[in-house]
Amino acid sequence: MHVKKNDTVQVLAGKARGKRGRVLSVDPSKQRALVENLALMKRHTRPQPQRNIKGGIVEREAPIHVSNLMVVCGECGKPTRVARRRLEDGGGVRACRRCGGTLDKVKG
Repeated sequence: MHVKKNDTVQVLAGKARGKRGRVLSVDPSKQRALVENLALMKRHTRPQPQRNIKGGIVEREAPIHVSNLMVVCGECGKPTRVARRRLEDGGGVRACRRCGGTLDKVKG
């Protein structure tokens, strides 16, 4: 998957189009990601005193399909597609297709 936890992403489609946020978690089997403070949904919860949960309406992030997300490069600050490059030591790196900068280290 081109999206990983703690990546900064920009939303390409939907109600939150154009907004940026940090990825909280990724579900590869469903190809969905939770993005911080984006795609909020209202959840009605019951009070659970033993778990110290108050009842009421709670806003939570809804999962977004990864095809609607694009990784934002840390160096150029623009949304980009992800390239995978091999290093001399055998490891790999995710790279920005626009500026060629590295996004992070990949185990390889």
